[in-house]
Amino acid sequence: MAGTGHAHLRLDDPNILLRVRDLVVEFPAGKGQVVHAVSGVSIDLARGETLGVVGESGCGKTTLGRAVMRLEDAQSGTIEFRDHDLFGLGGSELAVKRRDMQMIFQDPVSSLNPRRRVRDLVREGLEIWGNESGPFSDARVEAILAAVGLAGESVGERRPHEFSGGQCQRICIARALVMDPEVLILDEPVSALDVSVQAQILNLLEDLKVEFGLTMVFVSHDLAVVRNVSDRVMVMYLGKVCEVANTERLFDAPAHPYSRALLASIPGHELNLPDASTLISGELPSPIEPPSGCRFRTRCPMATEECAEREPELREVAVGQFVACHHA
Repeated sequence: MAGTGHAHLRLDDPNILLRVRDLVVEFPAGKGQVVHAVSGVSIDLARGETLGVVGESGCGKTTLGRAVMRLEDAQSGTIEFRDHDLFGLGGSELAVKRRDMQMIFQDPVSSLNPRRRVRDLVREGLEIWGNESGPFSDARVEAILAAVGLAGESVGERRPHEFSGGQCQRICIARALVMDPEVLILDEPVSALDVSVQAQILNLLEDLKVEFGLTMVFVSHDLAVVRNVSDRVMVMYLGKVCEVANTERLFDAPAHPYSRALLASIPGHELNLPDASTLISGELPSPIEPPSGCRFRTRCPMATEECAEREPELREVAVGQFVACHHA
């Protein structure tokens, strides 16, 4: 698995809003060692599309989202947003270029300042930047809070600890939407919530996507959630891309061994797949010393000597389905 290449990029599509090429993110681990969190990942995102990014813990999906927002520094690669490369920018120049990109984090409670009132949290971006309709206004904040299901005069005066986890996530969504963003990057936005609340937030996001014309990157380890919200899905493993496909194709006919193992692990799946334990074995290797060649080979039942010697490149195996595997 875990391969490189640009076969899945839609280079001639004029609707591409965000394009990332060969992104590399590494972290020092002491004693001269390096954590290879993201290793040469490329993605593109068309206007109005939702890209789901899935994989087990440690695959680099959260780091990818944070690096696209430049919340983490990448060592190399390009991040093109509306034809502006964000990679080499910093300070106020970066802030201006990326203000139409917003991020929603996994833990809604800890991402809100507990000392500030909800109205102040939501309007902060407007106070700094304003928006297309003009500078900050109370009416704008109230309208956005109502759009996320938090209507009421008293809502804006309360503080985060007075709300449930689901309501805090609605506040985080409002804080992002008040800036009229074009792109939302959502990092596990429902994983910290109860199941019933997850459904409410997912339905809310679908409604807001239509109402505000949003383009989204949805990072999650929950395949059922990704299936319901995504137009296209990218599967990651140990900092690399395994497979990219339209959602329906990926869930009906996964081509990569790792994708097949993930889907086989879903209780009650309807695919004709062997038990997940026969499709994947062992523990996730250390990102400090990833395996040579294909990074999935140490856990793959299809691995051969070629997998250890040569890294696979993404190639198209069906219309709109790209796989990084020598034997797919």
